[in-house]
This record gives sequence, C-alpha cells and structure tokens, in this order.
Amino acid sequence: MQLVTYIKDLLYRYECVIVPGFGAFLTRYRAAQIDDNHTFYPPGKTLSFNRQLQTNDGILAHHVASNENCSYEVALQKVRNFAGKISLQLSEGETVVLQNIGEFFLNKERKIQFIPSEKENYSPSSFGLSSFVSPKIERISEESPSKLVSIAQEKKKTVIPYMRYAAIGLLAITIGGFSGLKIYEGEVEKHNFAEKKKADALVETQIQEATFVIESFPPLTISIPKESGKYHIVAGAFRIEENAHKKVTQLTEKGFSARIIGANKYGLHQVVYSSHQDRLEALHMLQSIKNSENKEAWLLVQDLSE
Repeated sequence: MQLVTYIKDLLYRYECVIVPGFGAFLTRYRAAQIDDNHTFYPPGKTLSFNRQLQTNDGILAHHVASNENCSYEVALQKVRNFAGKISLQLSEGETVVLQNIGEFFLNKERKIQFIPSEKENYSPSSFGLSSFVSPKIERISEESPSKLVSIAQEKKKTVIPYMRYAAIGLLAITIGGFSGLKIYEGEVEKHNFAEKKKADALVETQIQEATFVIESFPPLTISIPKESGKYHIVAGAFRIEENAHKKVTQLTEKGFSARIIGANKYGLHQVVYSSHQDRLEALHMLQSIKNSENKEAWLLVQDLSE
C-alpha cells in the first residue's frame, strides 16, 4: 500500500499524522536506553495510535496530492478508501500489518489494538544509529608475575635505605650518645628530603603526561535543535508566569513542542503549542488542534528575533 509509505514519511516530520475516518499516529521523544542484556538503544521516538483523532487536518491528503500529482479531493478520497479498507479487514477478524509502522487487530471487546513496529526509528537526529550489545568485561583479580616482581623489587629498594640508616642510628647512639642522635636525625632528614624531591619530580612528570593526553582529544561539538519560525499556535496567555509554566508542562506531556515565547504588550505570558517556519504547515496544525484539543487556539505571526 503506497499510503503506508506516505504515512512513514510524515512521521519523520510531524508528531501527529491523522488518517481521516480511522485514527491518528502519534510520536513522542524517547531517550537512549540500556536493557538487562547490556543492549544499548539510541534515542528516538515511540509510536502510538489514538482512535479518537479522526478529523481531517489535511496534512496526509496534501502529501498524497503532491506526490501523485493529483487534486486534493482525489487524494482525500484515496485516503478515505485506505481507511475504509483497513476498517473492513479488522471487522472481519483479520490482523492488518502496516510495514515498519505496526499491526492492528480487534480484542475480545471489539476494540482496535495497535502494536508498534520496533524496526523503524522516526527521529531524524538518530538516523543511521542502531542498537548494539556491549561485550562482557572480565576482571582479573590475580596480578601478573612481572608486576609482583616489580612490586617486590620496589619494596626491597625502600627497605634497604631505612635499614642502613637504622644501623647508623644504632651506632651513633652507642658511640656518641646525644651527638650520635643528632647525626642520625640529620641523615634521616637528608634521606627524607631526597626522597621527597624524587616523589615531586615523578608527580610533575605524570601531570604533564596526563595534560598531554587530555589536550590530544579533538573538541566535541554538540548541536542542539532550536525551535524556530514566526508562525506560532497560541494556547493561551497568563498574567502569572507560574501558571504559564504549568500550561507548558501539561502540553509537553501531551506531545506538543510547547514553550513560553515571552510577554505581550499587555504583560501576559504567552504559551504556544508549537512554532513553524512554513505558514501552510502552521495552519494545518492549528486546524488539527482546534478540532481535537482547543477551539480557542489561534495563530500569531511574529518574528521573535526582532
């Protein structure tokens, strides 16, 4: 079915794609994940289906008309025929599979159930990324013989100087009493001072090597997508800013790219469902929101960069 391809194309661009007379496909951002089997999954979008959103918003029909070079009315009829065919198959007890989108079937209560496909990631920012399994890391508790030998040699080197100066101290005490103790303390101080200089030099060398390694990494550049466009679908304006933030949270939970665009000339904080660069795209989204979400929504045309 060619319409399945058109729906997939639109799911990369829109968070809501309505099939008039049948329902709507909704996408929502999902962060990167890792499961119990050490499998890493890239960030993407989860796909769901809402049977209640059936009012035509024109997006799918316009896309069909543009790709098949036909009128809007003809394209809309094709979409309706597609929805009618799926509904008929489901009523006859069949399972309808839309490739790389998901499958539909009726449960015991004759309600439509949807299982999304896991083969497609509808997030353009994650295009080309796939899941991978991290290999198990084996930790070896036993130390290698060469390391043990080096540690033993180091301990031997450390013990010998102290044994030597301990013998000097014993001899000094036996021969000279108090003056012998002074000689012993002086020798120990000289030894400690020399060892401290060696340790400081070793630490400085390690710091320089570590600094060299850090500086050798290339700079990391992260690009963060920014909501832009001068066509804004306004959800409401609030005198109290806290209420505006609450409204943004509510709309975000519903899947909208909501945000506060600032205060208007009356000092009211304006909250928008989304912003768009294309006027036609904004009008289609506005109509969809009016039909399914808020009849009082309206379109604001304002360049926020001014």
